[in-house]
Amino acid sequence: LILCLVLEVMDFDLFTFILDNLEAAGVIGAYVSISIITVALLIFSSRGKMANKDQVGPKWAQPIIGGLFGVIPGCGGTIVAASMYKNKKLSFGGLLAAFITTLGEGSFVLLGASAEADVASNLTAFAIVNAVSLSIGIILGYVADSIGYEISPSKIKKNITKEDEDYIYNGNPIAKNFIEKIGFYIILAISLFLFPGSIMALWGGGIAAIEDITVWVAIALTVFSIIYYLVCKLFYYEHDCSYREDLRSTLLHAVLDITMVTVFVFVGLFIANFIIDIIVGPEAFDAWMNSSAFAVVLIAALIGFTPGCGGMIAVAAAYITIPNFPIAALIAAAIATSGDGIFPLLAENKKDAIIISLASLSIALIVGLITLVI
Repeated sequence: LILCLVLEVMDFDLFTFILDNLEAAGVIGAYVSISIITVALLIFSSRGKMANKDQVGPKWAQPIIGGLFGVIPGCGGTIVAASMYKNKKLSFGGLLAAFITTLGEGSFVLLGASAEADVASNLTAFAIVNAVSLSIGIILGYVADSIGYEISPSKIKKNITKEDEDYIYNGNPIAKNFIEKIGFYIILAISLFLFPGSIMALWGGGIAAIEDITVWVAIALTVFSIIYYLVCKLFYYEHDCSYREDLRSTLLHAVLDITMVTVFVFVGLFIANFIIDIIVGPEAFDAWMNSSAFAVVLIAALIGFTPGCGGMIAVAAAYITIPNFPIAALIAAAIATSGDGIFPLLAENKKDAIIISLASLSIALIVGLITLVI
């Protein structure tokens, strides 16, 4: 009630504010869908080849190989790395390098764009963050291999590599029909409709004839993503970031990733814009950002440290929408995050999962502060 009175006094149009954030999240989601579907199909096409390899590269190159898997946008690279480690095809240093390097689904936000952020700068940020985290991941991977520390492969939960256990259906037929059919095709159709405009926007263009329609379709993408994600989480299955060996399951997984990223981006945009534009004010917030960069790096690292991809998505969304957001904070969050790949390890071996996470957080703070100084 107090908030409503405050908004009324401030002559704040909440409905328009919500629509603007729904549109912005949908625009980013459209770009994200391109990246997610492309990466999912590439991983799908290469999984059989990777599974047939007896050994991936020489022993000295294991951290480099693991780091390169971590660079792959999304959580698929870390899942493949964990599978290789479990089957003794990758050293622990390679696995550690993958965890430190990965940006999880946050990478898709940087690969995307919005009307509030320059595309080139987002792609530049993506390259910079990956270059720094890859270098740190490889170095620490070599350190881990040199001291001989490792996790027993048997302690890594089996279902991260067993594709026929990736979707656990709980028996709700309505949810099953919505997730696998109605919602699935709606999200793909919306993404396909927004695809041409998203591609043209990369070069500053657009489709003027459907510009007004595109705004509402972008809003629809966010709305359906919220519905799809909530139905999936509450009534269907838990997202464990695995892949089945068929194209439809790969696309189903990609749609869930699209909805998850879009939902987190919307929540992040809504909170950030409300705080900046309504509560604090753009000028006061900009002054705080410039005077408290250390605090921003610390907060970003702690957010990235939280298990899963949500924290990294939120930090990436903040970077592309908040003026003067330091790239040092983005780098710190990227190094601290382990993506969804940490969940299987947490389920079976909390001690080693905590060791990896705390080590990543410590390195993230150090590298973030050094980058800030530079």
